[in-house]
Amino acid sequence: MNRRHLLQAAAALALAPVLPRPGLAQGQSAAAIDRAALGRVEAYLNSLRTLRARFLQVAQNGASAQGTALISRPGRMRFDYDPPEPLLLVASGGQVLMYDRELRQPTAVPASSTPLGLLLTPEIRLSGNITVVGTERSGGFLRVALHRTGARAEGLLTLSFAEAPMELRQWTVLDAQARETRVTLYEVETGIALENRLFDFNDPRFLEAEAARR
Repeated sequence: MNRRHLLQAAAALALAPVLPRPGLAQGQSAAAIDRAALGRVEAYLNSLRTLRARFLQVAQNGASAQGTALISRPGRMRFDYDPPEPLLLVASGGQVLMYDRELRQPTAVPASSTPLGLLLTPEIRLSGNITVVGTERSGGFLRVALHRTGARAEGLLTLSFAEAPMELRQWTVLDAQARETRVTLYEVETGIALENRLFDFNDPRFLEAEAARR
């Protein structure tokens, strides 16, 4: 994935507002939403404390990049792209950092304004502050489209779960230019120890260490 496409896709994942996904996100009534399935999703996400996985990110034009994803709930997430891609995405302390190791250029925004910020709250409830606009089952997967209540323009996120057993496998966002970005997780490990320093980008030594890796 070239630099321009990688930056666009990373921004769609963590920084940019997204639009509803046609089909699943639109035209469904409340009766079409599987409430029992949502209860299982809530229980799974709230029981999830740490996760490490490989990820494959695919942009609208088919370009792709891979790397390692780390989640430490609540509040922390990290996407470390494989070389030669220079990008690092880290969420911590209520902020999301996008860091270009090659240019040594950081960009930060509030996590509350990003689609993936929905996964980082201490207690996830798929009601109240979050509005579910659709659920769908196919091929052994459950897909849930949701957004922050009263802030649909901020972004809509579609999460995909394997159901037997329940496991987060994919999410999809669509940016304001109708460019879809999909992230698929594989080699998933949960319940592992993750050091806080992996997410502490407010420590000046963090960016120094990341720049040195190039």
